[in-house]
Amino acid sequence: MSASGAPSAGGTAAVAVDPLDLESQICFALSVASRSVVAAYRPVLEPLGLTHPQYLVMLALWQHAPLSGRELSRLLRLDPGTLSPLLKRLDTQGLVTRRRRVDDERALAIELTPAGVALRREAESIPGRMMARLGVQHDELVVLHRTMTALIVAADAEGEGDADAEAEGD
Repeated sequence: MSASGAPSAGGTAAVAVDPLDLESQICFALSVASRSVVAAYRPVLEPLGLTHPQYLVMLALWQHAPLSGRELSRLLRLDPGTLSPLLKRLDTQGLVTRRRRVDDERALAIELTPAGVALRREAESIPGRMMARLGVQHDELVVLHRTMTALIVAADAEGEGDADAEAEGD
């Protein structure tokens, strides 16, 4: 039967799919997955004294330090108002330093302390531990990462198109 109740061609029943079913929404799946994965990180990060957002800051610094506040904000896709308290807590923990740059007093230079550098060694086991905790293989994560990156690029491009359209209307 079709969605209207009439028999479908071929005699098999067609199931009507509501395009607004919660369980079929990518936004819902991404939101739940994000909260669930971040929660799964909590017990792994607690012994290091880090929250998940702090861990992301440390990952960026382990890879790219030193960074300006603006560079770190761009890398993590966090606005400065969200990033500032994270950096303050990491500074208080003795993992990073925040100093005004000599060449531009408006800019903040963020660097790892020796303790921040040393914490990297403890953190090196986290990716493998998280794969085991989530029951996924490296190859699966590579595909997932590629898909998520494509979604981010598409969403960013769509957002830029909206901004361009709004600018044209001004």
